[in-house]
Amino acid sequence: EMLTGPARALFMDEISTGLDSSSTFQIVKYVSQLVHVMNDTVMISLLQPPPETYNLFDDIILLSEGYMVYHGPRGNILEFFESAGFRCPERKGVADFLQEVTSKKDQQQYWYLDQEQYRYVPVLEFAEHYKSFHVGQQMLEELKIPFEKSKTHPAALTTSKYGQSSWESFKAVMSREQLLMKRNSFIYIFKVSQLIILGLMAMTVFLRTEMPHGQISDGAKFFGALTFSLITILFNGFAELQLTIKILPTFYKQRDFLFSPPWTFGLANIILKVPVSFVEAGVWVVLTYYVMGFAPSAGR
Repeated sequence: EMLTGPARALFMDEISTGLDSSSTFQIVKYVSQLVHVMNDTVMISLLQPPPETYNLFDDIILLSEGYMVYHGPRGNILEFFESAGFRCPERKGVADFLQEVTSKKDQQQYWYLDQEQYRYVPVLEFAEHYKSFHVGQQMLEELKIPFEKSKTHPAALTTSKYGQSSWESFKAVMSREQLLMKRNSFIYIFKVSQLIILGLMAMTVFLRTEMPHGQISDGAKFFGALTFSLITILFNGFAELQLTIKILPTFYKQRDFLFSPPWTFGLANIILKVPVSFVEAGVWVVLTYYVMGFAPSAGR
């Protein structure tokens, strides 16, 4: 959902929770394509990702016990640990190796310097070793150079409030509301069916052959018929209130994240829902108006 907004930097925490490895791979693959096509920046934290998902990342940040053990290109991370005396076995997933190599319990199995005796390398020592590693030195050198704001690319920062024009936002919201109406078509079919049944009942109650007219006292019956009609139409619309209340949290969230101007939501609902209300009222009037004995002239 956030990918559709104007944000160009996304931070995702444990997105693989509850997903199988195939779904995680598909999502990360799509996000990596988005990064390379749209020049976005995406930072994803994952716990023990499968090898094929791990291989989709450009850079790796390895955190352990509050220290940054490594931050740099994925291709250099195994070289970094080999320079510290630890090697990833051929058939071992790199993500699992990275999680275990900083652990006191699992670290020894990856020690490969036969001529030297193994000793536990704490996380802090890894972090210090990273500073002397060529990737770490390169990063430190880059960070020493102050950032020149004058050289910033004009498209680096968002200058418009919304990610697209008002017309495009309106078309997108209109399309979504149409889709929601199609999904909830049962409600609209049910409401019209309910009106037809109630209309048939009202026709028999206020049948004009049974209703004398011409006297002021007879007007009470017509007032009753009008009141019943209005109340029926009114209560028939209550079914949509639940849908409106249900969608409000989504609307507020998307409004606050500047997905689209709030007026697009209101206008789209007016354009789509008001004709439905006219149809419902039309069905009721066609069924009951003449049968109840209201004035038949077109002007009335």
